[in-house]
Amino acid sequence: MTTTPEKRADAAVQPEVETVSVTIDGIQVSVPKDTLVIRAAEQVGVQIPRFCDHPLLAPVGACRQCLVEVPDAGNGRGFPKPQASCTLPVAEGMVVSTQLTSESADKAQQGVMEFLLINHPLDCPVCDKGGECPLQNQAMSNGRGESRFVGSGAGGVKRTFPKPINLSPQVLLDRERCIVCQRCTRFAAEIPGDPFIELVERGAQQQIGIAENAPFLSYFSGNVIQICPVGALTSESYRFRSRPFDLVSSPSVAEHDACGSAIRVDHRRGKVMRRLAGNDPEVNEEWITDKDRFGFTYATQADRLTYPQVRDDDGSLRPASWPEAFAVAARGLEAARAAGGVGVLTGGRLTGEDAFAYSKFARVALGTHDVDFRARPHSAEEAAFLAAHVVGTGPGYGGVTYGDLETAATVVLVGLEPEEEAGAIFLRLRKAVGAGGTRVVALAPFTTRGLAKLDATVVPTAPGGEPAAIAALRDHAEHGVDATSVVLVGERLATVPGALSAVADLVGTSGARMAWVPRRAGDRGAVETGCLPNLLPGGRPVASADARVDVATAWGLDTLPETPGRDADAIVAALAAGELGGLLVGGVDPADTTDPAATRAAIEAAGFVVALELRETEVTRAADVVLPIAPVTDKAGMFVTWEGRTRPFDQAMANPSSLPDLRVLAGIAEEMGRPLGFRTVPEVRRQMEELGPWDGARATLESVEPATSAEPAAGEGFALATWKQMLDDASMLDGDKHLAATARPAVALVPQQVLDAVGPTVTVTGDRGSVTLPAATVPDLAQGTVWLPLRSTGGGLLADVASPGSRVRITGASGETVQNNEGGA
Repeated sequence: MTTTPEKRADAAVQPEVETVSVTIDGIQVSVPKDTLVIRAAEQVGVQIPRFCDHPLLAPVGACRQCLVEVPDAGNGRGFPKPQASCTLPVAEGMVVSTQLTSESADKAQQGVMEFLLINHPLDCPVCDKGGECPLQNQAMSNGRGESRFVGSGAGGVKRTFPKPINLSPQVLLDRERCIVCQRCTRFAAEIPGDPFIELVERGAQQQIGIAENAPFLSYFSGNVIQICPVGALTSESYRFRSRPFDLVSSPSVAEHDACGSAIRVDHRRGKVMRRLAGNDPEVNEEWITDKDRFGFTYATQADRLTYPQVRDDDGSLRPASWPEAFAVAARGLEAARAAGGVGVLTGGRLTGEDAFAYSKFARVALGTHDVDFRARPHSAEEAAFLAAHVVGTGPGYGGVTYGDLETAATVVLVGLEPEEEAGAIFLRLRKAVGAGGTRVVALAPFTTRGLAKLDATVVPTAPGGEPAAIAALRDHAEHGVDATSVVLVGERLATVPGALSAVADLVGTSGARMAWVPRRAGDRGAVETGCLPNLLPGGRPVASADARVDVATAWGLDTLPETPGRDADAIVAALAAGELGGLLVGGVDPADTTDPAATRAAIEAAGFVVALELRETEVTRAADVVLPIAPVTDKAGMFVTWEGRTRPFDQAMANPSSLPDLRVLAGIAEEMGRPLGFRTVPEVRRQMEELGPWDGARATLESVEPATSAEPAAGEGFALATWKQMLDDASMLDGDKHLAATARPAVALVPQQVLDAVGPTVTVTGDRGSVTLPAATVPDLAQGTVWLPLRSTGGGLLADVASPGSRVRITGASGETVQNNEGGA
């Protein structure tokens, strides 16, 4: 939802592209110099069969299926034998004859197909690829009608291998189907930089394999299943579950992060069977993370809420009808409003339309600005930063895009680990770095695996030291932060006082462009639609009288409260103190909040709680009214990416047991006598459009001084650095044990002196509790720092140990405490 009224002009005129003229099957066409023949043929509508070729992978010429004839046209551009069109660049005056016009090319392609089918099993009826298989299709279109071979080996039996081979807990290999096209190995090495799979053996025995005790544990491994042209690679979770022609396919958008990756949801009889990557060159190209591909079973777990519930007089929750639940919720919220007010906390799963509904419900039905989507750790500085530099930007409106990452001379990562927190950004940075035109600079506590694959220049930065490190970037010419640079800011930078102010100063003085990258899919949309205590929809500041009049008029209100509301932490504190009478919660896990114990206590202390949730949680167990919410497959909507790009999607399946958030809020508001004026997604979108862009004053970012003790003094404990790993114990990853088995193990990264002192296991203790984990070290860990995963499968909840950036103690197995001898540097 971009709201800035004027698009920026293109920064520069695109250079003229040198072209050459080539004739393909008698059709002359001009194409850019160095275009591959197979691509030039596509431009004249000729599809040359291929297996190893993929437009996003480097050419290799492995399968030889794309042979074409290039005769000598008297200009020295010809070849005596058929050539692989996937590796041959065009040349001026070249003449190409494909299988459509050349008997030689057609015979060569049929011959290659014959060889590929010598040992390929005829198991199409049971193969997962059957019905959507390039080998199957091209054997019919470009192969012989009958085979001259009855098999190889003694007795005419085709070659077989033990099957399946587990390349990872999720990816399985049927070796006898493999035609050694090398798409999988090339993808792993070129795109994510995870070369765990490789060609082994030689000659006729050549095959795909992995090293012993080195499984293919890549966050992007599922892509090799999708691009495999012959069904040799399958997923454990989908293998033999369905036939492609039995599936209904619906385009959608991934809901796990802010990247907005295009996906395809394949479902049958009301159940999602698999998800595939969509093709969107402007966003995720043709790749998605395994989290986006396999993380969909959360919506079908046994604890899925399928009917409304209200708390009975005996204190237990009982089933209720939708009208009764709406009525009970309305009465309770009205009473809570009279008793001090109601706070509204939302999570990151909201679509843009749902976020708008919460924003309007808070102001219209509850008469409050006490609404915040940032139940996670945050700061007042962040709210001002979002208002001043984020809301209203987008593609064509001054915002950074995926394409800009490829053209930037330098990309600076601050408070962001893209491989863990934004997979599509990571892959686009890999592409940019591989092309040789982009350099990555990262402010991080150590060189992570992902940063190493980006060949990043890492500035070791201890938690709390970010403001000084950001300021220093301006003074170091070798880092190259200027108008050709892009700065990507992660949401966890909000926990460091002064860091966001330092970023604003850096981009203001250097001319660099900046983008804020939240971790969750619904966060950017929540900013745009006003799920913040200081912002109304469209970036209108609550403090602006004109903005309040503008929104109040659009919503049919006399006025809106003048004072900005409480943020999430203040809402929690006010509930605990009895200053608020109630709480409306939409998709918030207390374990992800700034202080989980305080959040749980606030929910217990609230006079009345309404929970809008998908599955049973500790919030629903404490709520007075529980309303079941539809997952993304069961409703239409849109997500707004980190770029500010809107990503709409349609409803894939119908499920009457739950409703979209916006419909639930509309029902409650109508019972309260303050209708929102919508019940459906199109009606919400019309209201969003009617509210229109607004070009008034934005919030002013007030500079916040960094903490005076950015690094711990010797002996004072270690500074805690942390972020979430892509695969952790989040509830939206529940249900797929094979995906969970690929998660990276929880380890504590500690200084070498700690490892020498206490050995391979450490206990980290903060002001909230302790966690015991295996320990490891890295050579460039920032001084006085320990790193733990924020939430990790098998590692407990770090949120119940200490807050990020705080001081923690490290003890060994025998209870001895290790002193920090690196502090004060």
